Amino acid sequence: MNIDAAKEELKRLEIEIDENPISVRAKSRDFFWYSPVLKSRLDHVVADFAASPRNESEVIKILKACYRHDIPVTTRGAGTGNYGQAMPLAGGCVMHMRNMAEVREVHPGRAVVEPGCLLKDLDRACIERSGQEIRMFSSTWATASIGGFIAGGSGGVGSCTWGSLRDIGNIIRLRVATMEESPRMLEFRGDELPRVSHAYGTNGIITEIEIPLAPAYEWVEMFVAFDEFMRSAEYASELANRDGILIKLATPIEAPIPFDYFPRVKPYVDRSTSIVALMVAPHSMDGFYTFTEGWNDARIIYKSGETQWKRDPGPVFEYGWNHTTLRALRIDPSITYLQVRYAYPDFLEKIARVRDMFGSEVLQHLEVLRENGKVMYAGLPIVKFTSEERLDEIVRWHEDIGCMVFNPHRYTLEEGGRQTVDKRQLDFKREADPKGLLNPGKMISWDDSNWKFDRMYEYPGLQSAA
Repeated sequence: MNIDAAKEELKRLEIEIDENPISVRAKSRDFFWYSPVLKSRLDHVVADFAASPRNESEVIKILKACYRHDIPVTTRGAGTGNYGQAMPLAGGCVMHMRNMAEVREVHPGRAVVEPGCLLKDLDRACIERSGQEIRMFSSTWATASIGGFIAGGSGGVGSCTWGSLRDIGNIIRLRVATMEESPRMLEFRGDELPRVSHAYGTNGIITEIEIPLAPAYEWVEMFVAFDEFMRSAEYASELANRDGILIKLATPIEAPIPFDYFPRVKPYVDRSTSIVALMVAPHSMDGFYTFTEGWNDARIIYKSGETQWKRDPGPVFEYGWNHTTLRALRIDPSITYLQVRYAYPDFLEKIARVRDMFGSEVLQHLEVLRENGKVMYAGLPIVKFTSEERLDEIVRWHEDIGCMVFNPHRYTLEEGGRQTVDKRQLDFKREADPKGLLNPGKMISWDDSNWKFDRMYEYPGLQSAA
């Protein structure tokens, strides 16, 4: 690895290079610190330099130079991921995509955009140009990039209607650069998309994205309060099953999370109040009211544009998905979280079993989403962290009762997902990244094809803390 030679070559090519230790360190980090497990292992990780391409041609120049000098390349969007996906474990170059942020085209039902575009800017451009909006986005909408969402995300606000990013139809096309002696530009559609989507940039660099759109609405945002959490979970899932009521978010949050961790909500609840955060289309409000009238224990405590609180709560979606965890961490840095899949059809029974087993040690925060057309729940519970051993016990208990845990305390693709090799992604890495220089350490199957998943994978090339 010849860092100096690579930097000199890129400077001659007039590529924007950052060598400042402070800003390079900032560009080397994502929100891995959500996890005390990852923080203890990755806090020292830093790239040797950052490069910010302005177009696809410069992406190729960076990849070509780094390939020649054996420099690892880790792609960076806005750095809002929580699992160390964008951490350059072996140092080298962080390729920051901030300069590639153009919304190139907006058409009926679809948009074409560069990867560095922030989700909020893409959403705004689509609304202004066509009255359409993006189907789903992360709760970090204001700061996250579309490229990072595609490469590292799985779903978010909108998934209660549209499912997950991996579902057929939620990505139309990806344009990807390979890391070879002579990098190629390839395009993926249809059943080829999983080769590079949600791959953490381990087998290609996304340079252009085509995604589907949906009609834009001035969504009505609400908090609905309940005295019993399981009633809130039943309510939200039943609401999502009402096909005539269009929603974009349905988020049950267990007491005392709203009281303890949401300062702007706290004056309107007590420690026993669970809430459901909702986004409902304006034309569905009559149906929503009719549905809610059937739940005599449901109380609407906030409605956007109508309820005047002393302090405006801000966007309701910023209380859901991983913003729930973020808000809790700001008040109690000792907590952490998990990501759990409560699948159809017995998701309510499994949630009840978890609550009975762990009580206040694992406080429920759920997100309605659809999988194969069926309403189910993703769980992002707030967990009282005591030790890694106890956290592993909690994970195993969930798995033993049939829940799939997407472990946010691991930095590899396989451990953070289904704990199996994705052969499509591995095969494409062999083709597109023969030296294994793209985001090394994140694909176990590349490093060790015989890994048994019986303990946390520790990448052998992880740079020394010293």
